[in-house]
Amino acid sequence: MMKKIALIGGVYSNYLALQETIKDARRRGVDAIYCLGDLGAFGPHPDRVFPLLSENEIAVVQGNYDHSIGNDLQDCQCGYTDPRDNYFAKISYDYTYANTSGENKRWMKALPPEIRLEMGGYRVLLCHGSPRKMNEFLWESTTPAHFLEKLCRDHQADIICATHTGIHWQVELPGDQHFANVGVIGRPENDGQTHVGYMILEVDPRPVFRYIPVEYDYRRLAREMQEEKLPEEFVETVLTGWWTTCLEILPAKERIRGKF
Repeated sequence: MMKKIALIGGVYSNYLALQETIKDARRRGVDAIYCLGDLGAFGPHPDRVFPLLSENEIAVVQGNYDHSIGNDLQDCQCGYTDPRDNYFAKISYDYTYANTSGENKRWMKALPPEIRLEMGGYRVLLCHGSPRKMNEFLWESTTPAHFLEKLCRDHQADIICATHTGIHWQVELPGDQHFANVGVIGRPENDGQTHVGYMILEVDPRPVFRYIPVEYDYRRLAREMQEEKLPEEFVETVLTGWWTTCLEILPAKERIRGKF
């Protein structure tokens, strides 16, 4: 029975961070590694992600990006409403779609929208945005506990783990239920730091979440992004740790922590 798992959110084509995350998780003795989706977007060379997932037997939940790319849709279904955010999302999506092989598109199309497992008697549900909607944004400052309790109840889970927002957080709910946003490894968390991070969930005997920062060669990633002519706004985020795009989706408390 598994007691300790690694949970990776949004890869966003950052194969360099994925390599380091896998190494770190293995060093920490996890029983398995799971990825909660959004393999492409933002970064360069999306096809470099897939061999790492396959070679390390990482099970993957289908994110909105994976669903869109796999089904040949016109956009990422990211859930943005601001025109500027959608402008950059379109650039990112078109690049990722054009640089993802047909084989990998078909593989993403077949990914499951959720993964369920049991850890020490706890029912664990892994999803992308939320169990009810793949591209739902759940923020620490605006998501009430009673809503998360309802998600657990409606979806028969004691622990729900998601990603999608790009910023990690977790909360213990009444009745020994738990929700965690595991963050992403594709880009920094809008905190002025260049590292990324993932989460470890350990159940022994009760659930404990630990957020693990991961250092990687972000300067190399920035160079490759520039070589691929991705937006300088994306490159700036990698080099500074501050978001320059996707800002309008942030609630007030999350946005005020950033630079812009």
